[in-house]
Amino acid sequence: MPETIIALARYYITLLFGTAIAVSFAGMPRTRKNYVAVGCLTVLLFALQLICLKTWGMTIAYKLYPLLSHLPIAVFIAVYLKRPWLISLTAVFTSFLCYQLPRWFGTALGTVFGSVSMDHIGYIAAAFLIYCFLQKYAAKSVQHMIERSVNSCLLFGVMPAFYYIFEYTFTVYTDFMYSGTRVAVQFMPFITSAFYFVFVLLYYTETQKQASIQREKDMLDTQFNRAQKEFESLRQMQQNAASYRHDMRHHLALLQRMAINGNIEEINEYLQTVQTDLDAITPVRFCENETANLILSSFAAKAKKSKIRLTLDVKLPDSYPLSDTELCSLLSNVLENAIHASEKIDDVNKRIIQLRIFSKNNKLCLDIRNCYQTEPIFHHGMPVSKEPGHGFGTKSMAHIVEKYGGVFRFSINDGWFIFQATI
Repeated sequence: MPETIIALARYYITLLFGTAIAVSFAGMPRTRKNYVAVGCLTVLLFALQLICLKTWGMTIAYKLYPLLSHLPIAVFIAVYLKRPWLISLTAVFTSFLCYQLPRWFGTALGTVFGSVSMDHIGYIAAAFLIYCFLQKYAAKSVQHMIERSVNSCLLFGVMPAFYYIFEYTFTVYTDFMYSGTRVAVQFMPFITSAFYFVFVLLYYTETQKQASIQREKDMLDTQFNRAQKEFESLRQMQQNAASYRHDMRHHLALLQRMAINGNIEEINEYLQTVQTDLDAITPVRFCENETANLILSSFAAKAKKSKIRLTLDVKLPDSYPLSDTELCSLLSNVLENAIHASEKIDDVNKRIIQLRIFSKNNKLCLDIRNCYQTEPIFHHGMPVSKEPGHGFGTKSMAHIVEKYGGVFRFSINDGWFIFQATI
């Protein structure tokens, strides 16, 4: 009787272990309602298995196990947890792979003590320990991997799926693995090795693809944030100018009273103050393109504030491939990087930036160069920044140029740091 109770406990723990691992890998939210649903499911499936076991015996019940256990769990994940069928099946196949760990511990313990009951007890104890380990260290990683993309889910799930099919085909429905032939003995190591290398190669490719997408997203976010920041600054400048124009009648009234009183000196001082204020808020015309002109005006003011001599020679063609946002991002990044490097130069007279933009052979050409305090470090032709939060600007510049099939180059020459691009 005790042996029967231990055996039944092992069968239920096996079902509970597999179900709990599968729903964890599928990303089931840890709520009381979901735990109750999983508990009810396992009790129902266990009762169904006992009925089949009593009716048809162990051999038939074992062969029907996929229909009595694995398929209902997959349906539960897909229907109740509302997960895609691919994720549902991958979670079930992967949980089946996890069965093998407690099964081996149980077999080892049973062999040592020469007892079937010790086999069951070893399995039960190992199942609890392995579940805790997987729940703490593996569940989130597996969930992330199978939810990342369809390709990632397929790559991760193909080995567990194959092992599942292999196990039932060659050990349950046939006795191929127990035939003792050389082919049978070497078959599983061969397949495991082959799948391992294929998985590593394909998953590396998928990881590189995802990393490339993430880099592009980061660069686009940088472009957007940069454009948003600069346009906000320019919008504020325009609002200040509009406000100043609105107040012009008050300035004229004050000047009229000064003129009536004959205060010529006060009029001159007041006019100088007004002229200074207007210069501070009025964008300088550097080119005909409104977007470029506003960006250049903003950075010209920043350069002047940092005592940097900024020379601008900008002749934008009437048409060019870049959008206003991309043009804003490109100009903002090149000028901000140049100003940031120039500000570090101790000698104010060496704080020099030169920017040229022109058209040649129907190509948009950009050349910006600045002096520097510390010689830049390059890696694969790209300048490397050691400062946290920096380095995205140059990547964004390169991304914009490459997007339109252009070429670019970062270089240093005779004390100048140079960025050149042709689009």
